[in-house]
Amino acid sequence: MFLTGDVSTARQGTAASKPLAGRVAAVVIGRNEGARLSECLAQATAQFARVIYIDSGSTDGSVELAIESGARVIELDPSHPFTAARARNAGLDALAGHPPEYVQFIDGDCVLQAGWACTAMRFLDRNPGVAVVCGRRRERRPDASVFNKFCDLEWDTPVGKARACGGDAMMRYAALAETGRFRTDLIAGEEPELCLRLRAAGWTVWRLDADMTLHDAALRGPGAWLSRARRTGHAFAEGASLHGRGRERHWVGETRRALFWGLLLPLAALGGALLHPAAALLLLAYPLQVARIAMRHGITRRFAWQYGFYLTLSKFYEAAGAVQFWWNRWRGRQLALVEYK
Repeated sequence: MFLTGDVSTARQGTAASKPLAGRVAAVVIGRNEGARLSECLAQATAQFARVIYIDSGSTDGSVELAIESGARVIELDPSHPFTAARARNAGLDALAGHPPEYVQFIDGDCVLQAGWACTAMRFLDRNPGVAVVCGRRRERRPDASVFNKFCDLEWDTPVGKARACGGDAMMRYAALAETGRFRTDLIAGEEPELCLRLRAAGWTVWRLDADMTLHDAALRGPGAWLSRARRTGHAFAEGASLHGRGRERHWVGETRRALFWGLLLPLAALGGALLHPAAALLLLAYPLQVARIAMRHGITRRFAWQYGFYLTLSKFYEAAGAVQFWWNRWRGRQLALVEYK
């Protein structure tokens, strides 16, 4: 249903015998990840006999680096829009001739931790109703910037039965084939959308209390963080348009909160102030929201206030992303990949 079938180039490096040969394969996706990709592929090829690297138009030598690592390299046709979903589906297409039981997806800016693959495989073996299993993703350099630390906090999600996974996860190949795989038209939020369809088909998603990957956000300044927020807002609105009327109201609440804080409240305050100056007092809701977030998420006082400020500020960018989605849909256009680093 959502297959790619548009791969332009496939090249194969030299593969060696690995302990998980036959049962599990790895699909790594990347675009201009540089040194991060080198370490990612080194760990992947050390653990899996089959490693497929899907490149989305890199210009930094990633393709050559991946070939040297021993991975099979597939370069996506640049005449079609690049998305992470499209890249992952291309990896699944490459495995279709001899499908494994399980597929470990890895983003090119992440490094798989030792022992995770065996832990995930054992869990799937023992739980045939589970389609997706993921573990702890941690930031490699949380102290490099406050924005990296924000990401590290974001990755700290509850363990147990989950509603969704992120880009790094081990999935049951048969469940993906049955459910339709990733939607290639989504520029973000493709994993929660897939997990929603999997759960609707009777499968479950689990997060284990085990280290899975180290992630390198490399967010050096507010511009990258806020661009990421704009992409998130676009994903919220698109997800709500696809599944918002279903039982779970997929991302309806997230979209409404973004629009309230990022669009409706400032318009009400500024528009109301034209009628009476007291309406401008509505803007006091923003420092109160910053304080509320800071008191709930404080690790240190300084970090708590930074987190509250930037999380509140990001709502303006999430709202912009949501509006951009609806504007493009009205015009019959698809937003290109939003890169933030």
